[in-house]
Amino acid sequence: MANPNPVSDDRNGVTASREELIALGRRVGAIGEAGGRRVATPLAGPNASRLCGPGLEFAEVRAYQPGDDVRAIDWRVTARTGRTHSKLFEAERERPVWFVVDLGASMQFATRGVFKSVAAARAAALLAWRAHRDTERIGGIVTSPVVSVELPPGRTRGHLLRLLGALATATHVPFEVTSELPLLRELDWLRERVRSGSRVVVVSDFYGLDDALASQLAALATRCELMLVWIYDPLEAEAPPPGRYRVTDGTRSETLVAKRSRTWRKAYAAAFRRRERQIRKLASCQRISLVPLRTDEPATAVLTRPGLRESRRRAG
Repeated sequence: MANPNPVSDDRNGVTASREELIALGRRVGAIGEAGGRRVATPLAGPNASRLCGPGLEFAEVRAYQPGDDVRAIDWRVTARTGRTHSKLFEAERERPVWFVVDLGASMQFATRGVFKSVAAARAAALLAWRAHRDTERIGGIVTSPVVSVELPPGRTRGHLLRLLGALATATHVPFEVTSELPLLRELDWLRERVRSGSRVVVVSDFYGLDDALASQLAALATRCELMLVWIYDPLEAEAPPPGRYRVTDGTRSETLVAKRSRTWRKAYAAAFRRRERQIRKLASCQRISLVPLRTDEPATAVLTRPGLRESRRRAG
């Protein structure tokens, strides 16, 4: 909420508009992200899965195993190697993609780039556009101090536009409003609705990450392919140059004193590193994909981060 170096109050910084989130759909195609994440769920549909069986897309050739369909024998490889080999094809599967987008009070903050809430809305919109392009069903929950929107999964463009509209509306938060729904409550809502094998994308700054929230995320990761998009501002990671800074939440103003002391500056950075280690340890231990995104980075980075690509390789 505090803003030492206020961003201009327009669609490119403090709030997001429905029109700009719709326009991001063109960026997804331009980046050329390959679709079809690999999964292993028992639902028929358009997604590729490492669950091999009847399908149209060739997966690999491996040594023949008892029970393999003789019609799948690769006679060329068999003749070349002298050992019987079978062709495997990827079965097609469908699963919904659930978005949990936390635009709470701590997300109404910026020093460089855009507000964390805007970065989160844009990142969620880009991932939703990609899922829509891959004909996946999209659902989820978007919350802020003034909005809480719950959407069941749907595949139509109109359904996607409802999600984008909810994201845009949730970024328009009056500065004096500070009440919010905790992320834990949002995940409780999701837990009662999500099916095993679904994809879940949680977008937040994870300031409320405690043992209860970590346990909830870990439990969700055992049932679903979970991705955390971690939004943070550069000021959170590193202290500003020494000096006095005016900070405001829109109604009150205070002065932040950035000290020159090396000890103070190391302690400042260490607090962020502890949070970073906590988040990364959770992701590593539970095989959760983690995609960090800084507020002064382009939102499209969320589509090309290593954490996203690694998730695609290991799923299924």
